[in-house]
Amino acid sequence: MSDWPSEIRLSKDRRTLHVTFESGESHALAAELLRVESPSAEVQGHGPTQKQTVPGKREVEIIKVEPVGHYAVRLTFDDMHDTGIYGWDYLRELGRDGEAKLQAYLDDLAAKGLSRERVRRG
Repeated sequence: MSDWPSEIRLSKDRRTLHVTFESGESHALAAELLRVESPSAEVQGHGPTQKQTVPGKREVEIIKVEPVGHYAVRLTFDDMHDTGIYGWDYLRELGRDGEAKLQAYLDDLAAKGLSRERVRRG
């Protein structure tokens, strides 16, 4: 691990997690990206071929940010997903590579005929 976060702040609309590292590197991470790239086994599987495409998360919100030791945070989303532990290096990776990861996600949704929009029931 190269450096620690000096600030982790959730936006008022709960759709962006702002992370600033001691080095001065700063990222605004969209809740949608954090949710669909969750490091949980539920999303990532147990190997590269098992990764799940999670549709309907365009408007997902983060409802809780909890520290996990000195190495990570656990995020709880409004769809009640809360099993991902986001280490500092992974948050940095999402900040640096987020646009490419989001585009790959959008391409995967399109290829599978899925949507970013939440399915409304009732």
